[in-house]
Amino acid sequence: MSYITAIGTANPVHRFSQSVIADFMLRTMRLSAGDARKLKTLFRASGIDYRYSVLEDYGKTGDFSFFSKIADAEIFPSTQDRLRVFKQEAPSLSVAAVEDLRGAYAVDLRNVTHLIVACCTGMYAPGLDIDLVRMLGLSTSVQRTAINFMGCYAAFNALKAADAFCQSNADAKVLIVCTELCSLHFQATGTEDNLLANALFADGAAALVVESQRSNGLNLALETFHNDLSAAGEQDMAWTVGDLGFEMRLSAYVPEIIRSGIASLTGALLSKISKKISDIKHFAIHPGGKKILEVIEQELGITRAQNHAAYKVLNHYGNMSSPTVLFVLKEVIDGLTKKNVGEKILSFAFGPGLTLESMVLNIENA
Repeated sequence: MSYITAIGTANPVHRFSQSVIADFMLRTMRLSAGDARKLKTLFRASGIDYRYSVLEDYGKTGDFSFFSKIADAEIFPSTQDRLRVFKQEAPSLSVAAVEDLRGAYAVDLRNVTHLIVACCTGMYAPGLDIDLVRMLGLSTSVQRTAINFMGCYAAFNALKAADAFCQSNADAKVLIVCTELCSLHFQATGTEDNLLANALFADGAAALVVESQRSNGLNLALETFHNDLSAAGEQDMAWTVGDLGFEMRLSAYVPEIIRSGIASLTGALLSKISKKISDIKHFAIHPGGKKILEVIEQELGITRAQNHAAYKVLNHYGNMSSPTVLFVLKEVIDGLTKKNVGEKILSFAFGPGLTLESMVLNIENA
């Protein structure tokens, strides 16, 4: 068995209300009157109050720094421009998440044997993993794994890899870092995909420690995983590299595709441990959008109150892609006490493919 023994999160310094971001979008996207109304409706219905960005431009009415040429579509920031900012900003945000973890759990990074970095919003080489080795003072012989371009469900793949490392090495201590700067990839064209993405995505980072042995305090045992693909949703969620940043395909049909597969996914997962949904006390569901949360509740027969952690993260941070479900998990953990030992956490995330990931965590004491 392997255990999550520490968790930390971080966001950039720039925090904007959803209404301020909507004003920025309306000024810069050159929308028709109909699309402007659609954007306003999406923002109002998003369930989001605040989002974070490494860019200050989202809170400005002019004199932009990164989007300084936004009035001229021909010189809208290129992919190269955006990845330059990613390389500048992603390492420090990642370190902030690890420092949050160290502050809360007194983790000794000198004992880290493996580093897993998950990201889908930027890339360079030598990469973020090597920058973190240097900035965190990790051993230069730490085993490094990069999980790229998997989107919102990447944390699950990182946890599966960490679990495998721990299962094969009793001394393994795995540091996972999920960092995304989604706001770098703002697209000004008023397509349905862009309107949806511009209403949801934000920046953030999360870090976890996974170990072969329990640590002091509460631990989360990685009890079981299950994943599936919905071929019907292959064209409804995608993430591609364009000339002017990374481009999101995010269909309004995604919640209905998740609705069609979530019950069977959950049944297959829980059958591995001979449990039913009524046996689950806690939920850490990736808030890909408010509608996604609602259809999961309907299909599984759980209440909004049981799913409160997902709504709180969506409201305060938006969708940050891969770290988001870890923000939700941290929200759940922060509400646990020793009285919860023996109870289980059910977690989901979704992404391109359309991929459905799930896991069960068992709450244990040291």
